[in-house]
Amino acid sequence: MTITIYHNNACGTSRKTLEAIRATGVEPEIVDYVKNPPSRGALKAMIAKAGLSTRTAMRDKGDLYEELGLADASLSDDALLDAMMAHPILINRPFVVTDKGVRLCRPSELVLELL
Repeated sequence: MTITIYHNNACGTSRKTLEAIRATGVEPEIVDYVKNPPSRGALKAMIAKAGLSTRTAMRDKGDLYEELGLADASLSDDALLDAMMAHPILINRPFVVTDKGVRLCRPSELVLELL
């Protein structure tokens, strides 16, 4: 099974999810999405496959979210995607992709559904 984790090492949930994957004996492909974000199309596809809204896939904590006024409910999905592409730190994490599907693993135990 191939496993890809869109990971941020500064995030405890992301680290716990990576640990859970490694506990199965599989070494996943680790994508530091802050430095190497997915393309807009790939991000949009992951969000859809995970069954999320674009807003749910956005990290709403931190100063940047507030500074950019992203809490404005009138913003379109395209505007939210534009913000995530310009500032990948706004992509919620960790997204995990396996042959069984895609999940935003918050909480980290959600990764078990994919393993």
